Amino acid sequence: MKFVKHLHAALALAAVCAIPVNAAAQADKYPSRPVRMLVPFAPGGGTDITARLIAANVTTAFGQQVIVDNRAGGGGTIGAEMAVRAAPDGYTVIMVSGSYGTNAALYPLPYDPVKDIQTIVMIGDTGFVLSMHPSVPVKSVQELIAHAKANPSKLNYASTGTGGITHLATELFNLLTSTKMTHIPYKGTGPAIADLLGGQVQLIFGAMPATIPHVKTGKLRGIGVTTAKRTPALPDTPAIGEIVKDYEAALWYGLWGPKGLPKPIVTRWNQEVAKSLQTEEMKKRLAADGVEPAGGPPEQFLDVIARDVEKWKKVVKAANIKVSS
Repeated sequence: MKFVKHLHAALALAAVCAIPVNAAAQADKYPSRPVRMLVPFAPGGGTDITARLIAANVTTAFGQQVIVDNRAGGGGTIGAEMAVRAAPDGYTVIMVSGSYGTNAALYPLPYDPVKDIQTIVMIGDTGFVLSMHPSVPVKSVQELIAHAKANPSKLNYASTGTGGITHLATELFNLLTSTKMTHIPYKGTGPAIADLLGGQVQLIFGAMPATIPHVKTGKLRGIGVTTAKRTPALPDTPAIGEIVKDYEAALWYGLWGPKGLPKPIVTRWNQEVAKSLQTEEMKKRLAADGVEPAGGPPEQFLDVIARDVEKWKKVVKAANIKVSS
């Protein structure tokens, strides 16, 4: 009987001791075949472009092809569910954007966006420019608040679609400033900006790459940015949070994998992506899209996701935003 107990104890100890060895061995051999990087949107968008930049750099570092696999649909939820359900072996990861944090507020998801994933690294973040048509007698965030309060529902704001992050960013502004503006949804940034330039709508919280060129030529008036601090691209334009307490609406990009992804593999990805973000080529490419490189530990990225999920749930509820499933 004593022998059996000692045998069980020895086997248990051996199993515990073997875990880090096996994990280390797995990381040493990883990757031994191509890796799939899911992108939950169609080719050509910001998330897809960022994913392809990272995939090219990590392919060189790994010595194995990192293949971008676009799985669009459901506002990004179809691709995200595929990543959640994938085997946690490091051969399926996913690149997501800030809209990932809004989906839990908008759709009944078949997965938990925080608890069912293993974050790897935050790639970078950017934001939006609060841009006005020059015909509106508003030259600052303070003046916009006063004008909107004096003319409730008379200012029309464009968005890239109902429930999209530009829509939520504007509604967060409305909630924090007790203003009311009328939502005009469009099918993407292009048509929204076109109508703003034509004066059919009066303002937009527009993505930086699409709006900054028009602000610099004077076709639009940029009065604030939604990032936590001012952007080097518009150094004289204040962050809205300088005027409106607690206001921030970031558009970030990040990488995660299925829950249970071995720590050595997470660490390897984190380190290789961090190295990639520090190269001059990557800095220039990301800066062209108004993206500031991030990096940092996986836990930091998880905190960003958890924060956004809770924030956008509150905004969607308070603004009574509904989207069709």
